[in-house]
Amino acid sequence: MAGNTIGKLFTVTTFGESHGPAYGCIVDGCPPGLALSEEDIQHELNRRRPGTSRFTSQRKETDKIHILSGVFEGMTTGTPIGLLVPNEDARTSDYEKLKDVFRPGHADFSYHKKYGIRDYRGGGRASARETVMRVAAGAIAKKFLSEKLGILIQGYLAQIGSISIQPIDLSAIDDNPFFCPDPNLVPSLEKYIQDLRKEGDSIGARITIQASHIPAGLGEPVFNRLDADLAHALMTINAVKGVEIGAGFASITQKGSEHRDAITPQGFMSNNAGGVLGGISTGQTITASIALKPTSSIPKLVQTIDKYDKPVEISITGRHDPCVGLRAVPIAEAMFAIVLLDHYMRHKAQNDH
Repeated sequence: MAGNTIGKLFTVTTFGESHGPAYGCIVDGCPPGLALSEEDIQHELNRRRPGTSRFTSQRKETDKIHILSGVFEGMTTGTPIGLLVPNEDARTSDYEKLKDVFRPGHADFSYHKKYGIRDYRGGGRASARETVMRVAAGAIAKKFLSEKLGILIQGYLAQIGSISIQPIDLSAIDDNPFFCPDPNLVPSLEKYIQDLRKEGDSIGARITIQASHIPAGLGEPVFNRLDADLAHALMTINAVKGVEIGAGFASITQKGSEHRDAITPQGFMSNNAGGVLGGISTGQTITASIALKPTSSIPKLVQTIDKYDKPVEISITGRHDPCVGLRAVPIAEAMFAIVLLDHYMRHKAQNDH
């Protein structure tokens, strides 16, 4: 299987399956001299891990990070950083009845057609649990960007189902299990998720990510555009079906006089471009939004086929998120950080100013 690495100078390669012994990754190209501890990474993993509230999957994983290499006496050495997170609460028996069946909305069918073999336990390599290593690697990138460049990356739940969230108070996002920027809305969201569970159904969500204090000049103007690489990274997250940069699809209904961002000696007057022009950062806040589909792992009966092309009807039980978007914020932040650090290093390699 190819395609397990992202980045050019700052690279992340992940390995592992949902019900294997562990997940791991190699982070290569991290500059030396960055103070780094397991606690730095663990903080981000705790934001993502399942079982932390009754509104997400009840799979109980501590997601304890182990740094295997690349750090000496609390500092990165510039050599590859090896990271490992053991799997502790896999229940393979939940998937025995599904081993010969293709779950609609999952990667079962396409994996079988491509490889002729698949790990049916929790989706194997296609499981969203793989993102635990992205968050671990992203924690390193976030720390470098914050300490060396002052870049702050923040994501939040912008919409769940038909509920759009306003106003936005970023100081509130880590104080509730939804990463919701409006604390007054949390009781309503709790009821919404509980009702979905009772119905045996799920819902989609919209997550917004923004990176502030970005230096101008990051990105390359043709195939390696900064916004294109961000969109690519965000689309690699499980369940993401759409990405917007800046005004995104709202620009369809905007006139040119509305969309273009006027410039004054004091700076830009608006940010419909989302902080990127011609594939290169402008120095403004970079903004993006992602659309996550509702999880297909629900108990409502659905038609499908087995690997022998026989029609069957299945109901999927187990420990699943009624809204996968509720744990996507730290994952999206991590992918943002990985791309931004990679582009910063590429910029420094090419430009001496």
